[in-house]
Amino acid sequence: MAEQAGRVKPVVAVVGRPNVGKSTLFNKLIGQRLSIVDDTPGVTRDRIYGTCEWQNRSVLLVDTGGIEPKTDDVILSKMRAQAQLAMDTASVILFVTDLRAGVTAADQEIAALLQRSGKPVVLCVNKCDTIGQLPMEYYEFYNLGLGDPFAVSSVHGLGTGDLLDEVFSHLPDQTEDGEEPDMVSVAIIGKPNAGKSSLVNFISGEERSIVSDVAGTTRDAIDSYVENAYGKFTFIDTAGLRRKSRVDDQIEKYSVLRAQMAVERADVCVIMIDATEGFTEQDSKVAGLALEAGKACIIAVNKWDAVEKDGKTMDSFRKKLAVDFSFMSFAPIVFISAKTGQRVERLFELIQYVHNQNTMRISTGMLNDLLADATARVQPPSDKGKRLKIYYITQASTCPPTFVCFCNRAELFHFSYQRYLENQIRSTFGLEGTPVRFIIRERGEGKK
Repeated sequence: MAEQAGRVKPVVAVVGRPNVGKSTLFNKLIGQRLSIVDDTPGVTRDRIYGTCEWQNRSVLLVDTGGIEPKTDDVILSKMRAQAQLAMDTASVILFVTDLRAGVTAADQEIAALLQRSGKPVVLCVNKCDTIGQLPMEYYEFYNLGLGDPFAVSSVHGLGTGDLLDEVFSHLPDQTEDGEEPDMVSVAIIGKPNAGKSSLVNFISGEERSIVSDVAGTTRDAIDSYVENAYGKFTFIDTAGLRRKSRVDDQIEKYSVLRAQMAVERADVCVIMIDATEGFTEQDSKVAGLALEAGKACIIAVNKWDAVEKDGKTMDSFRKKLAVDFSFMSFAPIVFISAKTGQRVERLFELIQYVHNQNTMRISTGMLNDLLADATARVQPPSDKGKRLKIYYITQASTCPPTFVCFCNRAELFHFSYQRYLENQIRSTFGLEGTPVRFIIRERGEGKK
């Protein structure tokens, strides 16, 4: 099920010395091999993000590079800086140590650093691989002054349940709303220098973000809160996403991760296109991020004031974008100028509209009336004398609207017929500005 609109997942940072098993533990907790694991210290350099779910609650887990408190090595010092950034944004810090190595001087320095942070710290003693009585070396970790250590084997998964219970005990109850329920989070995404910061500054009425003609000025995802006649909004100004071959600056790599996080916590994504440059391949990749995340989307063509126009310019530009963005034809297009404020009010209207579409629920009765009509008009496909039968359809979740279709044979449910049903649903119920997802299930089967 999709998370409630406007809710941001709490962040838990996994920190510790190099080679204590942070990445192995991270992979175990998120349930997939996302972080590279190797016996060589310092394999993890960038911060890596993954969702950890426990007892119907979820957090954003951040795997960091190992912290070497005293080092002259450039890479190690940058890793330490990135771990510090992760700790600054975290709600809880998970400090991983190594039973076999015992308490080292570096562990003591990191413990002192964490105590100064004032954040809740959960101490994990990793590599406790034997079942039964804890070894005497375990009790040495009480000397770090961080409370009861949790004995864990990240390789075998021993002790991870108790560890997660402790981590989640320090977090606010997610059944309570962290934000106002009618607050809409909007991520402004696009290539560098498309005018994202200028738009946020115009909307918020202040110099919230530094604006410069130099591409890549914005590095952090910056939140601005706006309340007006159209509603309450949180605008997230993100770093521009370049082609990977152009991302050689270490800081900019972290900016890309932050932009991806901004997309995840947004309800609506405004994809900024530079009208003076037109559509580029990078714009499609940026849009793909929002599409994969199932977010409501708007395509905003910025710098429209700088384009020489005649009576047909907007129509021809719109037709070209419809071809370029054929993979997300549901997204409305608006032509704006962040510099002059042209059509920015229309943008607010669209944000509320597509957000409502993304959270729309359609009753099962109405869906099955539509299904009966659609299958009568166009017969479902058949193969070798076997015809697809769709028994019924129901909406499983919102954000994005997700529909479950129960049928006799899933392999007969071709993509083209899914697209036909999607078009019928859109033409009847709207769903403009939001992706639509289908889950195909055979009757009596628990799998897709």
